[in-house]
Amino acid sequence: MTTPTADSIIVIGSINTDMVVKTEVLPRPGQTVLGNDFLMNAGGKGANQAVAAARLGGKVAMVGNLGVDNFGDLAIKRLQSEGVNCSFITRDESNASGVALISVDALGENHIVVAPGANHSLSKLQINQALSAVTKDTLVLLQLEIPLSCVSYAIELANSAKCRVILDPAPAQDLPRGLFEGLFLITPNETEAETLTGITINNVDDAKRAANKLLSFGVRNVAITLGKQGVLLSNADQCEIIKAPSVHAIDTTAAGDCFNGALACALARDKPLRGAVAFACKAAAISVTHRGAQSSMPTKLESK
Repeated sequence: MTTPTADSIIVIGSINTDMVVKTEVLPRPGQTVLGNDFLMNAGGKGANQAVAAARLGGKVAMVGNLGVDNFGDLAIKRLQSEGVNCSFITRDESNASGVALISVDALGENHIVVAPGANHSLSKLQINQALSAVTKDTLVLLQLEIPLSCVSYAIELANSAKCRVILDPAPAQDLPRGLFEGLFLITPNETEAETLTGITINNVDDAKRAANKLLSFGVRNVAITLGKQGVLLSNADQCEIIKAPSVHAIDTTAAGDCFNGALACALARDKPLRGAVAFACKAAAISVTHRGAQSSMPTKLESK
């Protein structure tokens, strides 16, 4: 296996194939609606974030698990074509590659159902191999589409090496309190922040209360994404809204993944946290003006 360079970003997470249907309105429970275009795209929160960081100039290694199938073959080819180091991606003969079923309406809003497949058989051994040679300059980026035991183990190993860890707590779920103490930064959206804190976010004041509660759990920095309003960045020294650029959204499918990948890229280049969040807001705003998941990620040139 190839050891990533010391200043690299290691993304540990899911790799999926997205099957997308465009429709005028999203169906209600029990309702069938007619769709329009059908697209099949490379996706998965981990892979999306790896591509976002790589396109913006980051040196990225991906850690994940794929099935021995056509979806897996295509996923690796796509990641390699984006310049992502795939040495730590393994193939699982017992489980199919992950897929996501996505509906996108005329306003760019979406519903997503994920069948994780091989993503859920990622092991601690694979993570140990990937993180065995990291240094304090390595940044580790995680999400929650892999087993929580793997997420916790990765945080433990990264902390031992004094690496910074970013957790995108999606899909939303309850997390053990001890996990927060190992995080440099957590990046929930409003729904995920509510799941983690029990505080419903209807306005900025609610977001501030949720951020304070997350800080009380032991995480060092909190960035709650608030859609068009931007991001609430909070830590012991500051609490402010960083505004998002105003754009016409076409497809919001992977906006959060773009934000996290761009944020990791900026931090890996030693950009101050506030500036990194502002950079990530701009990148995410660009991404929603394009269709798809990985295909919507902006390039280094677009985000200048």
